[in-house]
Amino acid sequence: MDWGMKNRLSQLMPKGRCFFMPIDHGYFQGPTTGLEKPGETIRPLLPYVDAVFCTRGVLRAAIDPEINKPVILRVSGCTSMVGKDLANEEITTSIEEVIRVNAAAVGVSVFIGSDYEKETLKNLSDLVNVCENYGIPVMAVTAVGREMEKREARYLALCCRIAAELGARVVKTYWCEKDFDKVVRGCPVPVILAGGPKCETEREVLEFVHDGMANGAAGINLGRNVWQSPNPVAMARALRAVIHKNASVNEACELFNQTKKEKARG
Repeated sequence: MDWGMKNRLSQLMPKGRCFFMPIDHGYFQGPTTGLEKPGETIRPLLPYVDAVFCTRGVLRAAIDPEINKPVILRVSGCTSMVGKDLANEEITTSIEEVIRVNAAAVGVSVFIGSDYEKETLKNLSDLVNVCENYGIPVMAVTAVGREMEKREARYLALCCRIAAELGARVVKTYWCEKDFDKVVRGCPVPVILAGGPKCETEREVLEFVHDGMANGAAGINLGRNVWQSPNPVAMARALRAVIHKNASVNEACELFNQTKKEKARG
């Protein structure tokens, strides 16, 4: 691994752990609750995250260029929630653009088991071929579209291993309640947790993140369960404690409640 790749990964994942904040949902969902003004949404959360995951359009239009956090650029798309198939993605962004906006990494979705499996895996492979020349890490996002029932260990392990075999430096996948440790053990690169649908309670979020970390995950790429929370700063601070300070679920809940009270007092 050359110096540039090592340097970027060390910024993104200090001491091998990470809290990425995705705000790329609009690329297929359009206006998303909580992301109407993405720059304002993330501003109070930046002290707690390690990187922001977004599209070039939002980066240019809404993110302060003085941001002191690395940016992971979403570079796949061309589908939407109202289209026939979310899996029918293509690469949207050139390597020149990635370099121009000073991205520390790029992210691309792969839809394994879909009608477009080959095409999305080719997207990943082509991206790796280009980005490795510039020391830019590629994060593979093991997406499942609308088929959330696929989130079980055997399928997730398959997705993560294939993405790593094709050259992804990091793989984002879903947590599963049973055998998540097998998903991580079968993947030779860091695995980070996706958030998925918004959870009902803050504790539920902290519990699945804590379990994922205990079973080998390197961190999280969590958005909706943070910025759609009634108390996003408290949520971000509690999650950071789990990831970077090995806080227990109870300790993280206490920190959440403490931060919530502090914010309420102003």
